[in-house]
Amino acid sequence: MLTLPNLLTLSRILAVPILVFLLWRPTPIDYAVTFVLYCVVGITDYFDGYLARAQGQISRLGQFLDPIADKIMIAAVIIMLVSSRKMSGEPVIHGLHIVPALVILLREIIVSGLREFLAPLQVSIPVSRLAKWKTTLQLLALGALILGGAVPHIWWVHETGLYSLWAAAALTLITGYDYLRIGIRHMD
Repeated sequence: MLTLPNLLTLSRILAVPILVFLLWRPTPIDYAVTFVLYCVVGITDYFDGYLARAQGQISRLGQFLDPIADKIMIAAVIIMLVSSRKMSGEPVIHGLHIVPALVILLREIIVSGLREFLAPLQVSIPVSRLAKWKTTLQLLALGALILGGAVPHIWWVHETGLYSLWAAAALTLITGYDYLRIGIRHMD
Protein backbone atom coordinates (compact mmCIF):
# COMPACT_ATOMS: atom_id res chain seq x y z
CA MET A 1 0.00 0.00 0.00
CA LEU A 2 2.71 2.50 0.92
CA THR A 3 4.77 2.09 -2.21
CA LEU A 4 7.30 4.68 -3.38
CA PRO A 5 4.80 6.23 -5.83
CA ASN A 6 2.19 6.55 -3.05
CA LEU A 7 4.78 8.05 -0.70
CA LEU A 8 5.66 10.63 -3.37
CA THR A 9 1.98 11.50 -3.70
CA LEU A 10 1.62 11.83 0.08
CA SER A 11 4.71 14.06 0.17
CA ARG A 12 2.95 16.45 -2.22
CA ILE A 13 0.00 16.69 0.15
CA LEU A 14 2.29 17.20 3.16
CA ALA A 15 4.21 19.95 1.32
CA VAL A 16 1.09 22.12 0.91
CA PRO A 17 1.14 23.65 4.43
CA ILE A 18 4.80 24.55 3.92
CA LEU A 19 4.01 26.19 0.58
CA VAL A 20 1.16 28.14 2.18
CA PHE A 21 3.39 29.31 5.04
CA LEU A 22 6.12 30.45 2.65
CA LEU A 23 3.66 32.31 0.43
CA TRP A 24 2.32 34.14 3.45
CA ARG A 25 5.48 36.24 3.61
CA PRO A 26 6.02 38.34 0.50
CA THR A 27 9.80 38.67 0.41
CA PRO A 28 11.84 37.63 -2.62
CA ILE A 29 13.76 35.06 -0.57
CA ASP A 30 10.50 33.45 0.61
CA TYR A 31 9.27 33.31 -2.99
CA ALA A 32 12.61 31.82 -4.08
CA VAL A 33 12.44 29.07 -1.43
CA THR A 34 8.78 28.48 -2.31
CA PHE A 35 9.68 28.19 -6.00
CA VAL A 36 12.33 25.54 -5.28
CA LEU A 37 9.94 23.55 -3.08
CA TYR A 38 7.14 23.97 -5.62
CA CYS A 39 9.41 22.60 -8.39
CA VAL A 40 10.36 19.59 -6.27
CA VAL A 41 6.69 18.93 -5.53
CA GLY A 42 5.80 19.34 -9.20
CA ILE A 43 8.49 16.85 -10.21
CA THR A 44 7.09 14.29 -7.77
CA ASP A 45 3.75 14.67 -9.59
CA TYR A 46 5.41 13.31 -12.71
CA PHE A 47 7.49 10.63 -11.03
CA ASP A 48 4.78 9.09 -8.85
CA GLY A 49 2.74 8.15 -11.92
CA TYR A 50 5.77 7.17 -13.97
CA LEU A 51 7.14 4.91 -11.24
CA ALA A 52 3.75 3.36 -10.53
CA ARG A 53 3.35 2.40 -14.18
CA ALA A 54 6.99 1.36 -14.70
CA GLN A 55 7.08 -0.81 -11.58
CA GLY A 56 3.57 -2.18 -11.97
CA GLN A 57 2.57 -0.57 -8.65
CA ILE A 58 -0.60 1.20 -9.74
CA SER A 59 -2.87 1.09 -6.71
CA ARG A 60 -6.34 2.26 -5.80
CA LEU A 61 -4.79 4.44 -3.11
CA GLY A 62 -2.57 6.13 -5.69
CA GLN A 63 -5.45 6.57 -8.13
CA PHE A 64 -7.44 8.16 -5.31
CA LEU A 65 -4.70 10.37 -3.86
CA ASP A 66 -2.98 11.63 -7.03
CA PRO A 67 -5.78 13.88 -8.32
CA ILE A 68 -6.54 15.02 -4.77
CA ALA A 69 -2.90 15.99 -4.23
CA ASP A 70 -2.97 18.03 -7.46
CA LYS A 71 -6.20 19.78 -6.54
CA ILE A 72 -5.11 20.58 -2.99
CA MET A 73 -1.80 22.02 -4.10
CA ILE A 74 -3.20 24.03 -7.01
CA ALA A 75 -6.11 25.40 -4.96
CA ALA A 76 -3.89 26.34 -2.01
CA VAL A 77 -1.34 28.09 -4.22
CA ILE A 78 -4.03 30.00 -6.15
CA ILE A 79 -5.68 31.17 -2.92
CA MET A 80 -2.33 32.29 -1.53
CA LEU A 81 -1.34 34.10 -4.74
CA VAL A 82 -4.67 35.95 -4.78
CA SER A 83 -4.37 36.91 -1.11
CA SER A 84 -0.63 37.44 -0.62
CA ARG A 85 1.06 40.64 -1.67
CA LYS A 86 4.18 41.29 -3.65
CA MET A 87 6.77 43.74 -2.36
CA SER A 88 4.94 46.43 -4.38
CA GLY A 89 1.85 45.83 -2.25
CA GLU A 90 -0.45 44.43 -4.93
CA PRO A 91 -1.60 40.80 -4.93
CA VAL A 92 0.27 38.42 -7.20
CA ILE A 93 -3.00 37.54 -8.97
CA HIS A 94 -5.20 40.62 -9.12
CA GLY A 95 -7.85 42.43 -11.14
CA LEU A 96 -9.21 40.61 -14.16
CA HIS A 97 -6.60 37.86 -13.68
CA ILE A 98 -8.72 36.53 -10.80
CA VAL A 99 -11.15 35.21 -13.45
CA PRO A 100 -8.92 32.35 -14.68
CA ALA A 101 -8.03 31.54 -11.07
CA LEU A 102 -11.75 31.20 -10.26
CA VAL A 103 -12.37 29.14 -13.41
CA ILE A 104 -9.66 26.71 -12.32
CA LEU A 105 -10.98 26.44 -8.76
CA LEU A 106 -14.62 26.05 -9.81
CA ARG A 107 -13.82 23.38 -12.40
CA GLU A 108 -11.92 21.35 -9.82
CA ILE A 109 -14.88 21.48 -7.42
CA ILE A 110 -17.40 20.59 -10.15
CA VAL A 111 -15.37 17.66 -11.50
CA SER A 112 -14.77 16.34 -7.98
CA GLY A 113 -18.50 16.53 -7.26
CA LEU A 114 -19.26 14.85 -10.57
CA ARG A 115 -16.87 11.99 -9.79
CA GLU A 116 -18.46 11.59 -6.36
CA PHE A 117 -21.94 11.52 -7.93
CA LEU A 118 -20.92 8.93 -10.53
CA ALA A 119 -19.04 6.64 -8.11
CA PRO A 120 -22.17 4.90 -6.70
CA LEU A 121 -23.28 4.34 -10.31
CA GLN A 122 -19.92 2.61 -10.88
CA VAL A 123 -19.06 5.07 -13.62
CA SER A 124 -15.49 6.27 -13.62
CA ILE A 125 -14.17 9.16 -15.61
CA PRO A 126 -10.59 8.42 -16.58
CA VAL A 127 -8.14 11.29 -16.68
CA SER A 128 -7.70 12.34 -20.30
CA ARG A 129 -4.40 13.27 -21.91
CA LEU A 130 -5.70 16.82 -22.32
CA ALA A 131 -6.48 16.96 -18.59
CA LYS A 132 -2.87 15.99 -17.88
CA TRP A 133 -1.71 18.84 -20.10
CA LYS A 134 -4.13 21.12 -18.27
CA THR A 135 -2.57 20.19 -14.93
CA THR A 136 0.93 20.69 -16.36
CA LEU A 137 0.03 24.14 -17.69
CA GLN A 138 -1.55 25.08 -14.34
CA LEU A 139 1.60 23.99 -12.50
CA LEU A 140 3.81 25.96 -14.93
CA ALA A 141 1.63 29.08 -14.67
CA LEU A 142 1.62 29.05 -10.87
CA GLY A 143 5.35 28.30 -10.82
CA ALA A 144 6.02 31.35 -13.02
CA LEU A 145 3.90 33.51 -10.70
CA ILE A 146 5.84 32.28 -7.67
CA LEU A 147 9.16 32.82 -9.47
CA GLY A 148 7.98 36.32 -10.40
CA GLY A 149 7.83 37.11 -6.68
CA ALA A 150 11.43 35.92 -6.29
CA VAL A 151 12.70 38.05 -9.19
CA PRO A 152 10.42 41.13 -9.17
CA HIS A 153 12.91 43.10 -11.27
CA ILE A 154 12.36 40.69 -14.21
CA TRP A 155 8.84 41.85 -15.06
CA TRP A 156 8.18 39.38 -17.87
CA VAL A 157 8.33 36.37 -15.53
CA HIS A 158 5.19 37.52 -13.73
CA GLU A 159 3.51 38.46 -17.01
CA THR A 160 4.31 35.02 -18.45
CA GLY A 161 2.68 33.47 -15.38
CA LEU A 162 -0.48 35.54 -15.85
CA TYR A 163 -0.79 34.71 -19.57
CA SER A 164 -0.14 31.03 -18.81
CA LEU A 165 -2.86 31.17 -16.16
CA TRP A 166 -5.33 32.31 -18.83
CA ALA A 167 -4.21 29.49 -21.16
CA ALA A 168 -4.55 26.98 -18.30
CA ALA A 169 -8.07 28.29 -17.61
CA ALA A 170 -8.99 27.75 -21.26
CA LEU A 171 -7.83 24.12 -21.09
CA THR A 172 -9.61 23.84 -17.75
CA LEU A 173 -12.91 24.86 -19.38
CA ILE A 174 -12.43 22.41 -22.26
CA THR A 175 -11.63 19.44 -20.02
CA GLY A 176 -14.35 20.41 -17.55
CA TYR A 177 -16.87 20.45 -20.38
CA ASP A 178 -15.67 17.03 -21.56
CA TYR A 179 -16.16 15.55 -18.08
CA LEU A 180 -19.53 17.24 -17.63
CA ARG A 181 -20.72 15.93 -21.01
CA ILE A 182 -19.84 12.38 -19.95
CA GLY A 183 -21.47 12.84 -16.54
CA ILE A 184 -24.72 14.25 -17.90
CA ARG A 185 -25.31 11.01 -19.79
CA HIS A 186 -25.73 9.28 -16.42
CA MET A 187 -28.11 11.80 -14.88
CA ASP A 188 -31.91 11.52 -15.01
